[in-house]
Amino acid sequence: MHLPKTEGVLIIAAVLLAGCSVSTDSIWPTTSGPDPKSPPPEQVQIAQSEAERSAQPTMSPPPQQAAPATMASAPTPASLEPTGTFVGDKVTTLRGELDRLKVALNRHNNNLQQIRVGITQNAQRYHGTVAAITARLQLGTTPGNPILVGQWNAAQIELDRVSNDIGTLNTLANSIAADSSLAAFVLESARAAYSLTGAIDEDHRQLALLEDDTNRTVVLIDRLLSEVNEDVARQTAYVANERANLTTLSAAIKNGELHGSSLLARAYATGAPPIAFSTSSTPRSGFTSSGRSALVVIRFDRADVPYERALYTALSKALEARPGANFDLVGVAAGGEGSSDIALNQSRVKKHANDVLKALVDMGLPPSRVSLAATTSPTITTNEVHLYLR
Repeated sequence: MHLPKTEGVLIIAAVLLAGCSVSTDSIWPTTSGPDPKSPPPEQVQIAQSEAERSAQPTMSPPPQQAAPATMASAPTPASLEPTGTFVGDKVTTLRGELDRLKVALNRHNNNLQQIRVGITQNAQRYHGTVAAITARLQLGTTPGNPILVGQWNAAQIELDRVSNDIGTLNTLANSIAADSSLAAFVLESARAAYSLTGAIDEDHRQLALLEDDTNRTVVLIDRLLSEVNEDVARQTAYVANERANLTTLSAAIKNGELHGSSLLARAYATGAPPIAFSTSSTPRSGFTSSGRSALVVIRFDRADVPYERALYTALSKALEARPGANFDLVGVAAGGEGSSDIALNQSRVKKHANDVLKALVDMGLPPSRVSLAATTSPTITTNEVHLYLR
């Protein structure tokens, strides 16, 4: 089959043009490719990730719920032109007071976040030190280990720092309360300005904007003050509980073995007020058990009787069943061959009873929940101290 001469010429020309296009593409750089002067894509990606990391904050978030974002930047309406009237001047003055109030509010909010971060750091160091002491006691150690004593002192310092932070929170709460009074003054002044004579419509419009802005600021102040007060109550309870735990931990270090957490939390688990008992070092005489069985019987038949663990275990179980329970601690003197032996045993058992009471207090049991008593039993041969559930 033969093509016409004209069609053959067109085909040859199309082939030549295609070849020229390919050669042109290979000579001139394409605009969609990478710039030869620009760095490789890997370097650009590394530089971008480093910039993102440097832009991210390094401070850890606070332990409690942070203040709302609107609290840090209270809304401010556009600047209003002065009207030249007395009411307009009043609006300008009140607007200046409100702006200063917003600056103070933002500063208080930032201070709260900084205090929360400080409390978190102090609490982390405190619990780390307490955990080291507990782990050493759990394995067993010598009584009064000086290493543990030093760690206990360090934990006490960290807890004192948390207590100082509570004082800072109280100071902050007082400052916020003062700002709340100022906000109430601005709000009342704005409302009272409506009744002033010589005002124009623009003055009343600006007063309405000022009143709305002040109401929003009052809400933010109340919210911030509520958060600070909640932090104060929470941290106060925390420090009180941890001081009781430190007292119990001190007794454990003294004995070289771990007993457990403080009994204070169990003792005050209920809202019922405890029965007021006498905590005098002189036990009352004439005690009768009234058929009750003793929770613990400690027999002082040798110089050093290791009764702390058994005493702690019995008290823990009793307070788990009855958190508001009260106790009778009774020193039972052994009968002797004569009145002199009986008097000597009574003197010794009073000392033993006071030692057991001190151990109970060291374990965290409030002294007001324990009543001391003493009696004599001719049926026993060694002095004993009994603990009864009242």
